[in-house]
Amino acid sequence: MSTSAVEVSGDKVKAMWDKRLTEIFCDICIKEILKGNRPDTHFTKDGWLKIMTNLEKETGKRFSQRQLKNRWDALKKEWKAWKKLKGEDTGLGWNPIKRTVDASDDWLCLKLKNFELQALIPNLKGS
Repeated sequence: MSTSAVEVSGDKVKAMWDKRLTEIFCDICIKEILKGNRPDTHFTKDGWLKIMTNLEKETGKRFSQRQLKNRWDALKKEWKAWKKLKGEDTGLGWNPIKRTVDASDDWLCLKLKNFELQALIPNLKGS
């Protein structure tokens, strides 16, 4: 079996995730959630074992539970940021046709002004 990990240092390895592999991983995780192997906020030991086994069966790549947990945590963090960005409290919306974030001109002007001011601050401190 091949692995999708590259050696980083000593005995530590970092998994390399592409879009296809991430989609397969997510699909397998969803199946395990629906089977009840994530009763609260974490997968059960059996759930992780099944995820590891099924991912290897579908991709031919072997991952440790730690690598899978790291990927899960990274995706969860990205999802939270995405929800916040897309949420109503930021003044942004989602254009399902273009598959892009929509922002009003007022929102963009405000953000650009803040960005320009932040860019000037380091220059002012150096003066």
